[in-house]
Amino acid sequence: MHNLRELTLRGTILGAFITVIFTASNVYLGLKVGLTFSSAIPAAVISMAILKLFSGSTILENNMIQTQASAAGTLSSIIFVLPGLLMIGYWHSFPFWLTFAVCSAGGMLGVLFSIPLRHVMVVKSNLPYPEGIAAAEILKAGSETNNNEANEGLKDILFGGVIASIVSLFTNGFRVLSENTAYWFSAGKSIFQLPMGFSLALLSAGYLIGIMSGIAILIGTMIGWVFGIPILSAISDYDATQPLSKIAMGFWASDIRFIGAGVIAIAAVWTLLTLIKPMIEGLKISFKTMRSDVSVNDIAPTERDLSPKAILLIMGSMLVILLVTFYSFIADSGLSAGIAWTLVFSAVLFAFIMGFLVAAACGYMAGLVGSSASPISGIAIVAVIVISLILLGLGEVNGMLDSIEGSNFATALALFTTSTVLAVACISNDNLQDLKTGHLVNATPWKQQVALLLGCVVGAIVIAPILEILYNAYGFTGALPRTDMDTTQVLAAPQATLMTTIAKGIFAHKLDWTMILIGLAVGAIIIAIDVILAKNKSNFRIPALAVGLGIYLPPNITTPIIIGTLLSWIIKRNAYKKAKAQNLDPEQQFKKVDRKAALIASGLIVGESLVGVLLAVVIVISITNGGNDAPLAVPVNLGILPELLGLFVFVSICALFIRRALSAIKK
Repeated sequence: MHNLRELTLRGTILGAFITVIFTASNVYLGLKVGLTFSSAIPAAVISMAILKLFSGSTILENNMIQTQASAAGTLSSIIFVLPGLLMIGYWHSFPFWLTFAVCSAGGMLGVLFSIPLRHVMVVKSNLPYPEGIAAAEILKAGSETNNNEANEGLKDILFGGVIASIVSLFTNGFRVLSENTAYWFSAGKSIFQLPMGFSLALLSAGYLIGIMSGIAILIGTMIGWVFGIPILSAISDYDATQPLSKIAMGFWASDIRFIGAGVIAIAAVWTLLTLIKPMIEGLKISFKTMRSDVSVNDIAPTERDLSPKAILLIMGSMLVILLVTFYSFIADSGLSAGIAWTLVFSAVLFAFIMGFLVAAACGYMAGLVGSSASPISGIAIVAVIVISLILLGLGEVNGMLDSIEGSNFATALALFTTSTVLAVACISNDNLQDLKTGHLVNATPWKQQVALLLGCVVGAIVIAPILEILYNAYGFTGALPRTDMDTTQVLAAPQATLMTTIAKGIFAHKLDWTMILIGLAVGAIIIAIDVILAKNKSNFRIPALAVGLGIYLPPNITTPIIIGTLLSWIIKRNAYKKAKAQNLDPEQQFKKVDRKAALIASGLIVGESLVGVLLAVVIVISITNGGNDAPLAVPVNLGILPELLGLFVFVSICALFIRRALSAIKK
């Protein structure tokens, strides 16, 4: 197997190209709805299709390409924090070198931190790694002499991509289809809604995470909107002349989402506590090669990680880069050199230690529920609270917070430090998933780790320009580059808004901890229930993270996700029934159907996301030439028609999704 080509120049170039595409997709999706997707599966299919045009392509070369490209699926989650620097007015654009340095250095540390966990979490673990195993199956199918399977997979991705592109164009470009709808009503003073979102990307994300997580998200949505908002509105005095939607969303922004943040935070902490022992074991195994009596030749190629010397050398280089980057960030604050360097060392040390801890948490959660559903938001919430409290203590000692400017700077530094931790978390969230794929196809781990390091650099190069384009085209909540922008098209950047609110609240001593504490209590109860279910070996589980997301995200976002998980249940259930009816092997047909559906879902995500990025470019060109920020919009008020059309198209595509997925069952 290891005489085959693996880490090649053409593969590296192709991997870089795919990385750029999926980074752009994920940055847009993350800013729009607060979610990113794992790009491992579509990257594997695209690389197979392209390399088939060249001679000598191998399964290991394809694996290296998808490993490199998949870094885009998680490194782009850095946008969950960075826009906050514009929201507080500290930045007015995204400085390329600072953004590149924090993304690349943090991402590369994420790769290095997760290496000691590979033996325990990948080789010896029973974690399902859904996306890693799916990518391995695709690679194996594509390596067969009969490449019909690979061609069919590419067709499925293109099918989803074309449909989502057209729908997204008519939704966000021509604006004849609505993105969501809701019916609001009240009972007494209590406010309720019947929500519906039409995003195909979110529908697909729901399919990939499965029905169990969908039920948990539904529970969270009900906690927030069937109980939380009605109770808050019933006991509050609000202006009844205002639209119900505006009142309810105000309660969500100021209260409900902080309950969700508390649930997500305690779920992340619980994960860290459960991983202390595996982390120590992983460190012992990884560093055994430092012993003088152990030769590299004594370790099988499929078990060779980057050497400890290489790890320490790269790690040291990244620490130097972070020290320089943070000093550059702090240098303009006007603080004395002593205070500035104290803050630099404190921030970098925190990012390093916290980064190592979250690497384990994210790696574990990615193995449990997949990269797309991992607790990136929860990790960021924990990080921004802890670093803000640390900086608050330092600031009160050295007088840094005595002015409004000092408080604003401290908020900015807390966000910038959290972005470094998040970059570590992003890649750790992805690295072990890729290493699982490599383990299943007998790849060389150290070569995969090199590919991931390259992916970090390439992804970091394009993140700042993409953020700049999207900011100037749409703006972010609380940060508009121009006063005449269409506020209905503003990118919500929900996580960045939340992180900024938390940091500002801590430094101003105005953060209301009540809702966060309620969230912590709710999360603790959910975790206790889940532990009891696990001890009783129940097939039904309630992941606290998914419940927290259900509370934290608004219903127009969670509803298509929940419907996507329902589609997953319907498709998989009917796959068994249809296979048995045709006297076919149910397990084999189930795998074919699930693979086909996953590829269609990946195509839907990529199609919607890429059109969003392309429309952003069109809007920037329009504004630059004196036009408006809706250059393609139909210049007619269509009333309720876009909502009705949006619902019809969404339901039709759900039916088409089911039909095409089940078409994989053939005699």
